Amino acid sequence: MESTTPDSRIAPREAVPETNPQSQRQIRIFDTTLRDGEQSPGASMNLAEKLEVAHALADLGVDVIEAGFPIASPGDFEAVKQIAETIKGSTICGLARCNEKDILRAAEAVQNAEQSRIHVFLATSAIHREFKLRMTPDEIVQRAVDGVKLAVSKCDDVEFSPEDACRTEHDFLCRVVEAAIDAGATTINVPDTVGYVTPAEIFKIFDMLRNRVPNMDKAVLSTHCHDDLGMAVANSLAAVAAGAGQIECTINGIGERAGNAALEEVVMAMKTRGDFYDCTTRINSQRLVPVSRLVSKVTGISVQRNKAIVGRNAFAHESGIHQDGMLKERSTYEIMSPEEVGFAKTDLVLGKHSGRAALADRAKTLGFHIDGEELNAVFEQFKLLADKKKEIYDGDIIALVQQKISTSGGQTWSLVDYEVTCSKQQAPRVKLTLSDGSEEKSAEVTEGDGPIDAAFWAVEQITGVQLVCKDYRVRSATLGRDAIGEVNLEVEHKGRLYRGTGVSTDSVESTILAMLNAINRIAAE
Repeated sequence: MESTTPDSRIAPREAVPETNPQSQRQIRIFDTTLRDGEQSPGASMNLAEKLEVAHALADLGVDVIEAGFPIASPGDFEAVKQIAETIKGSTICGLARCNEKDILRAAEAVQNAEQSRIHVFLATSAIHREFKLRMTPDEIVQRAVDGVKLAVSKCDDVEFSPEDACRTEHDFLCRVVEAAIDAGATTINVPDTVGYVTPAEIFKIFDMLRNRVPNMDKAVLSTHCHDDLGMAVANSLAAVAAGAGQIECTINGIGERAGNAALEEVVMAMKTRGDFYDCTTRINSQRLVPVSRLVSKVTGISVQRNKAIVGRNAFAHESGIHQDGMLKERSTYEIMSPEEVGFAKTDLVLGKHSGRAALADRAKTLGFHIDGEELNAVFEQFKLLADKKKEIYDGDIIALVQQKISTSGGQTWSLVDYEVTCSKQQAPRVKLTLSDGSEEKSAEVTEGDGPIDAAFWAVEQITGVQLVCKDYRVRSATLGRDAIGEVNLEVEHKGRLYRGTGVSTDSVESTILAMLNAINRIAAE
């Protein structure tokens, strides 16, 4: 092990020499939260939620937003189309397999974007060629070339991904990449599709492509890493060190199986260690925490407390030794400041006398875009809450806005009234009235293991939708005895998983609202 010399010690924060951003290589951030991230089980979003996340990603400074897989469903197509027509400042990308129908559908979805991209992919590894595609190497190359050429005829900005690239034979990978660039691809993405490689291996792959593919200088190299072995962020950074100019990642690292490289981690690693990577990005790091919380809310996937950068414990210090060091010099135990990534020192900002403009402004600071009827609806709920609570916290505002967004896909069922009685000596009783459009329906249930279980029975009885509860979580959105209770649940219906969220100062009402949210998602499909 090398000895530590005085020159190699990390200096206090203010003593670290400044790097010149103009001399640094700029890395594109390609966010696939709305496509790969949404493929996490139970993390599907409705159109309003996708638009809200897309706005937040554009505000964050993301270069490319992969908005979805247009051929997958009419809903996916419509989401990509509306994001393309609405979002400014970021390139809007649609994913497509290397076939005509996929590519034409993606082109149609992104055609009205301020800046558009079509991302085509085709598996190249031997295991995928043999067992999934049943195609020869020559057929793979021809399919890739034809796909890229068709995409280029519809869009100037085309990205090609050889799926499972990191398990593809190097000679064949070089051949496919060269052919794709000759066909017009402007970005070549090298996915570690199954999260298999190590940082040393991916560095060699990117270095090899830069040195062996003769036309590599005509395209940007991109990295897309999965986290199956917990190395997605490390592999992405190793690829950057080897010359990658784009990182594909997701907020909070969500995605299929173990997820993708976390955007907030790769961005802050490059920013904090600019002395090593000598790179910069367009990301406004102070938006990282608000966007992280937004994505957590709309997907129902909680951020672990000790998650790097955005976790609740990321800047918490309990050890006496650490606290002593922090009091003397923050850089002894903090390599970045909490304010740098968007943690706020103050939380309480609004009260019952605050107006719509103040609410909209605070919501924007927290990562939301609300106006028009949506703002009016949230403001109405805000006023009702302000009458119940003395103090309104950021968490309350987030919960109210998110509740509105999650129900924007249409409400087949809504809550009219409920009545709950329970005691230790007798079974709970829930009297519930729901509205199905213009018709109100009621039921009274006197069974179940407590009022929450009874509420489940009552909702099922009225709606006629049978659900299996797979996950149920209740938490307080803020501090105090009068805090909003936020319920997130995951239910199964006919073999598919659906998510629901509900907020209220009453946990039974929160549960009913969460169930109706899930049932309305089922009805929408």
